[in-house]
Amino acid sequence: MQIIRLIVKEILHRKVHFLLGLVAVVTAVGLFVAFMTTARASNRQTARLMLKAGFNLRIIPKETDMNTFLINGFSDRTMPAGHIDKIAQQKGFSYNHLLATLQQKISWRDMAVIVTGLAPEICPPDRKKPPMSFEIKPGAAYVGFVIAEKLGLKEGQIIEINGTALTIADCLDESGTVDDIRIQCRLADAQAILNLPGRINEIQAVDCLCFTPTDDPLAILRGELTKLMPDARVIQMAKLAAVRKKQRLLMKNYLSFIMTVVVVVCGVWIGVLAMLNVRRRESEIGIMRAIGYGSGKVVSLLLGKAVVMGVCGAVLGFAVGVALAMHFGPGIFEITAKAIKADYTLLYWSIAAAPVFAAVASFIPVMIAVAQDPAEALRKE
Repeated sequence: MQIIRLIVKEILHRKVHFLLGLVAVVTAVGLFVAFMTTARASNRQTARLMLKAGFNLRIIPKETDMNTFLINGFSDRTMPAGHIDKIAQQKGFSYNHLLATLQQKISWRDMAVIVTGLAPEICPPDRKKPPMSFEIKPGAAYVGFVIAEKLGLKEGQIIEINGTALTIADCLDESGTVDDIRIQCRLADAQAILNLPGRINEIQAVDCLCFTPTDDPLAILRGELTKLMPDARVIQMAKLAAVRKKQRLLMKNYLSFIMTVVVVVCGVWIGVLAMLNVRRRESEIGIMRAIGYGSGKVVSLLLGKAVVMGVCGAVLGFAVGVALAMHFGPGIFEITAKAIKADYTLLYWSIAAAPVFAAVASFIPVMIAVAQDPAEALRKE
């Protein structure tokens, strides 16, 4: 109890010093809480933005002629449409955002066009995410720019391809790619047009190995797929996958760097304040030692003050950090703003860590104070 009274008196006697130290702890805890509170939104938004780059995996029949595949952009062979359900039912699989497609080049109205059937995008049960691609309704068609322009097609018109009637949902803008000669429709409609019921020639997907510590993620992907579907193979869009991984790691490393700098600066700040306090009070500490206060009590007094500073700073810092995150976060992470919410686990961690942080930052100055000979301290006075 005596030590507690001394700590309270010490704080009241050195209010400015205590407040300056408190500001350092509040700054460290507040920024930590703000970063961690917005981290989930940051990770989700980075992932969403990276997903806009498109699918980076293509699962095709194993017997595909790769020369033809690379020239045409799609496989000349087909596989059962049920393959996508096999993948979707797997838990812990490294594939997500599964999109079954069927593509084939045909001649229609004296034009070479590519019919592309798209199934609704699905995700494995343990990786539910918002879809990357739009869903095409049954009986609808999206017509490429060149086709629409050459044939004078308009939105709302009904067209017939190999006996299958489709309503044009939209005539797409010019893209300058093969999509300008593509007719996109529901997978079932494409299967009817191409007379390939229950067949697909590709499953597009996104890998989930961005943070997996491996130099060869493709080996993992192929190993998983071979066990499940030995009649298929996976091709990774290597550059796209690398860009996605680097971007996510960049954000993660950047936040780690910022937090390290903040913690170090605030730790030095507290240490300098503690050193100044000790230097100014050498005579007081010498008197305390001379009248019978042992080193343990002096250490308890000075470190106790740091611990109180840490506890108060943790509570205030948590409040400041949450306020900063809630105020500025939604404007920065507009897409994933709903993920920003107070996490009271951070409060518990702050209360546990901040006192230790403040005590460690004050440790060296305190040890210097108690190591000094009381007679020497009084002689200086």
